[in-house]
Amino acid sequence: MSRVVTAAVAQLGPIARSESRAEVVERLLVMMRDASRAGCTLIVYPELALTTFFPRWYMPDQSEVDQFFETEMPGPDTRLLFEEAARLKIGFYLGYAELCKTEQGEIRHFNTSILVDDTGNIVGKYRKIHLPGHPEHEPWRPFQHLEKRYFERGDLGFGCWDTLGGRMGMALCNDRRWPETYRVLALQGAEMIMLGYNTPMHYPPVPEHDHLQGFHNHLCMQASAYQNGCWVLAAAKAGKEEGCDLLGQSCIIAPTGEIVAQASTLEDELIIARCDLDRVKEIRENIFNFSLHRAPEEYRIICETPKVV
Repeated sequence: MSRVVTAAVAQLGPIARSESRAEVVERLLVMMRDASRAGCTLIVYPELALTTFFPRWYMPDQSEVDQFFETEMPGPDTRLLFEEAARLKIGFYLGYAELCKTEQGEIRHFNTSILVDDTGNIVGKYRKIHLPGHPEHEPWRPFQHLEKRYFERGDLGFGCWDTLGGRMGMALCNDRRWPETYRVLALQGAEMIMLGYNTPMHYPPVPEHDHLQGFHNHLCMQASAYQNGCWVLAAAKAGKEEGCDLLGQSCIIAPTGEIVAQASTLEDELIIARCDLDRVKEIRENIFNFSLHRAPEEYRIICETPKVV
């Protein structure tokens, strides 16, 4: 039985604030069909793929904020994506803003991704854990990064799902910068980690790092792919979106840490690679053989304290 997953990463160019869900979904459908024609059985879309990156604005009216959230998935506009996936027999990863209610009627907001199988059914959900940015309006910034204001920390943990021919894990944007993300998933056997991101080219708190955005983006993912022996599929939002320059550089990274496909534009762009899941063994049965070489009893400080001692 083949262990090769032919996967596509669907980078998105800018999404205007005025662009409707239906217009965005049509862009997603175009890339899904292109991926299917190329023989792909999986396509990965970016974080918050259905709207512009709204945390760049301070909006004191919660009802205005909530317009960027999905109250059901699939919904009226996104249902076409699920139906087409089932017709084409292709799975997909999608990032979006999730608004849900608890049994007690409490309204909750999450930065969420889902994994949909090739029958159009949701098989996995992840809610972003490493929320970056700040919770209050900071007028000195050229644009805001209010994820800590608009979202709660994810409450589902880092999960894995056996689907689409392998063991799949999910993460979102800032999660990719934290080594624990990949290690927790790899310890559950994840062979392929999908993630979407929105990364500005300018980082207001430390602008002297602006020229390193692309380097840091790939550095954390390549190192983690290698150190955990897994495929990483990373889909970016790219280009000048509502006056804010977004990084792009969507990529597919092999378990050896090598980039095997990378976007070359700042627009809607599809990149494709044949991902042999058995290549995980090259790493996990050798230099990063967890059972032979890890010493978890010496790592307790990782979980026991969130600060530098």
